[in-house]
Amino acid sequence: MEEVEIPSFFICPISLQLMKDPVTVPTGITYDRESIEKWLFSAKNRTCPITKQPIPDCDLTPNHTLRRLIQSWCTLNAAHGIERIPTPRSPLSKSQIAKLLREAKSVDMRNKCLKRLRSIATENASNRCCMEAAGAADFLATLVKNETSALAVLYHLQLSEASLKNLIGDDGVFIDSLTRIMQSGNCDSRAYAVMLLKSMFEVADIVQLSSLRMESFVEVVRILCDQVSLKATKSALKLLIRACQMGRNRVKAVEAGAMPVLIDLLLDSCDKRQSEIILTLLDVLCRCAEGRAELLKHGAGIAIVSKRILRVSETANERCVRILLSISKFSATQSIVQEMLQVGVAAKLCLVLQVEGTSKTKEKAREILKLHARAWKNSPCISAKFLSSYPA
Repeated sequence: MEEVEIPSFFICPISLQLMKDPVTVPTGITYDRESIEKWLFSAKNRTCPITKQPIPDCDLTPNHTLRRLIQSWCTLNAAHGIERIPTPRSPLSKSQIAKLLREAKSVDMRNKCLKRLRSIATENASNRCCMEAAGAADFLATLVKNETSALAVLYHLQLSEASLKNLIGDDGVFIDSLTRIMQSGNCDSRAYAVMLLKSMFEVADIVQLSSLRMESFVEVVRILCDQVSLKATKSALKLLIRACQMGRNRVKAVEAGAMPVLIDLLLDSCDKRQSEIILTLLDVLCRCAEGRAELLKHGAGIAIVSKRILRVSETANERCVRILLSISKFSATQSIVQEMLQVGVAAKLCLVLQVEGTSKTKEKAREILKLHARAWKNSPCISAKFLSSYPA
């Protein structure tokens, strides 16, 4: 079959393939819809790939003239095996979304409209961008308090950073609504609430993080305890990690009962990634005295942290050792030091020094062994050569 050269202006600048649905961005450059949408939505870029100029509201205009030229060219070259591209379906418009939102204001039409909006949101990233530009996020946020089905649509919109910040910046009204849903909603709505709250606090500033109320911590911990779903559990863990970067929030999380729930989760967890997220949160909470006290109060606290050493990633290994170092420095009574020896902490730390690992982790392991050298000197796992470097 004779190879046919494709005219350069029929080729998408991103994919370098024949365009099937050419669209023009405000900068005047034409791309294939699939390629530019992937660039804008999947990679979350908001600039033209060629000119690097911003593209407001992801505005894409179908280039019908160019599409017809491509279709004609395909027809003329059918004898060379070129298939004619089909006429694409008309994309969703803001006016269509605006009409749905107006209809959703009617109580009788609301359920049907919310189902349609959810279907549109889950179809593709272009639809979600169009919905957000049409003001769907603000409208749905007003419904969440009384219509939990609106929460699912809001979550599936995968809101931009600007929209998420807008939801946070309403004096805590929307966060209070999510907290009430976590308190009394069904499993699905509780899951959507914590997942959306996690997304919101990923873009929150320090002031907004510190404003999270005790009631919210209690309900997030309840979701961890109830294990509503795997995604909800991981979202709750990540939310607490983010919130607990603030010292006062660590105390709130501990007072909400997070520590025993986390240890029980870690005991039962077979998911390596989830275990590492839990260890990250334990490390953060052990930076406060209340967190260390609660970990030591749990019968399996020290043991499970020690057990996870060398069974997780290098980063998580360092967190495990850091937790034990924090306890050794600030909370180690004689009975705690003996418990650490009995559950195998000394043995694990000696293994850390022998296997390949980061220098930071080994330094922390040596520091713990040095702190307790006198109490652990009779341990069979610690060699005399090692003890000689730490005078009793």
